Amino acid sequence: MNEYRPGGFQILPPVVKNLLIINVLVYAATYILQKTHIVDLDYYLALFHWSSPLFKPWQIVTHMFMHDQSNITHLLFNMFALWMFGSAIENTLGPKKFLIFYFVCGIGAAICYSLVFTWENAADIQWFHQLSNLQQHQIVDQLVATKYGPKQAFPMVSPMLGASGAIFGLLFAFGYLFPDAMIYLYFFVPIKAKYFVAIYAAIELFSGIRNNPADNVAHFAHIGGMIFAYLLLLFWKKSKRFVRY
Repeated sequence: MNEYRPGGFQILPPVVKNLLIINVLVYAATYILQKTHIVDLDYYLALFHWSSPLFKPWQIVTHMFMHDQSNITHLLFNMFALWMFGSAIENTLGPKKFLIFYFVCGIGAAICYSLVFTWENAADIQWFHQLSNLQQHQIVDQLVATKYGPKQAFPMVSPMLGASGAIFGLLFAFGYLFPDAMIYLYFFVPIKAKYFVAIYAAIELFSGIRNNPADNVAHFAHIGGMIFAYLLLLFWKKSKRFVRY
């Protein structure tokens, strides 16, 4: 492949198509349920830190289908990238292997984010768990009442959500499988996939290390998605399992 430019939705493999549908339906359901005050799915499906009273094991998977209700571009960008890069990768790996790859990247992103989060917020986590259960729940209830409160005030109660970790895994895989393919930025500026991925990874790493309190992006989840993408692709290559199925 020498060139890759989005030209419409004429290429839509089954797994990518179903992931798009599920993400849009979950976004719509979350919006409706929030606006009608029935339930806020963010509390149950977004990913909270494992030491938080709001954490549930299934959130490691379900957070990948939740997106920021205050910013629809979060969903739109992820879904466009899922189609743009995911279609080529699913056509290369096959639906079953692509689905495995997608979830490994998303779960790996969550693990990396949580590990970095634990390191960055060790003092807050230690302080919180020195409190009584009643005090812990009072703090959580107060912050939840204000939609978690400012991230910098008590980050442990701020959830991570979105498919971005898995998407960055797909981005890495695209650069790995099609290094010389041309990606057209803004549809007219060409750049080779391998350079695009390298530049994007460097920006994410710099942004994560910088750790701007006003930045509400889980940069290390993005890096984690890329790391797990590389490890899985390397494993398949070394074990000679790079077979489409």
